[in-house]
Amino acid sequence: MWRECGAFGASSPMASVSLDVLVVNYNTAALLEPMFAALQQSVSVDKARYLLVDNASADNSVDCLAKVCPEALLLANEKNVGFGRANNQLVEHLQGKYALLLNTDAFVAADTLSKTLDYMEAHPDCGVLGVRLVGREGDLQPSCRYFPTPLNVFVARTGLGRVFPWVKMVDDMAWDHATVRECDWLPGCYYLIRRAVIDQVGLFDPRYFLYYEEVDHCKRVKQAGWKVVYYPHTTVVHIGGESAKSVAELNAASRQISGLQIESELLYFRKHHGLAGLALHMLLVSVGDLILALKALLKGRGLAAMKACWQHAALTWKLLRDTKLASQPTR
Repeated sequence: MWRECGAFGASSPMASVSLDVLVVNYNTAALLEPMFAALQQSVSVDKARYLLVDNASADNSVDCLAKVCPEALLLANEKNVGFGRANNQLVEHLQGKYALLLNTDAFVAADTLSKTLDYMEAHPDCGVLGVRLVGREGDLQPSCRYFPTPLNVFVARTGLGRVFPWVKMVDDMAWDHATVRECDWLPGCYYLIRRAVIDQVGLFDPRYFLYYEEVDHCKRVKQAGWKVVYYPHTTVVHIGGESAKSVAELNAASRQISGLQIESELLYFRKHHGLAGLALHMLLVSVGDLILALKALLKGRGLAAMKACWQHAALTWKLLRDTKLASQPTR
């Protein structure tokens, strides 16, 4: 499945480092040099090891990885095994007290690693830490999220927040992003984990090919008694979606909900909400697509918009069947 391109030996002076940086790459060769440049400016080399996986990229990513970070452990998969499984491949190579999962489209600030590691050291009950995320132009991105439920996913898709004002939305942006706070889950683009957490609960559920890995992981981390914390006193620039563009097409309504995301959502609701929760989700998906189709009709958006609603519902039901009622993945 993979070939090893380089490694630290057991007698390496790097063996006692406190941080392992895990990077999974898929067709983002153009981002590797600036991403690593920012990362290596943020931490001295004697404090970090770099563990990399290339998920069968079709560009020249493997050569770029070997060039921009020659000291790293580099695994090159012969096929794309998914984001979660690729990160899991690196668990056996961990040596540090902390592990940082970093996306290739995430660019750390000069103080990011030092500040977040200092926070973890000062708060031993913190299991996972995330930071303030912004886009290219400095626009704030969702950085601290509530767990998805059948209801809040339905409300978000249909835009019926005024009808359900008490529902906690997954991406709630109406709070002060300048203060440290506990949260349900954090985006995986900058995801700092205490090694003791990985030893206790593991890393990602391999059934999620893409999407929902960190949602599920944070839920298990919190169930094990650890805190999941948003830390705002440093910023990571996150471009977003660069790998996903290569994996799945966006749906016709441009809502950026791919088949992979729908499948992971089904697997998550079956795992954490049971069959009853899954049944409620499927009901709300069908009702939601009907509402969206009616909105499209009333607003004169044309048959294409109405067809997209039907296609979303049909794909969701098809994936429910293909996953055997969300009990197993399709890949």
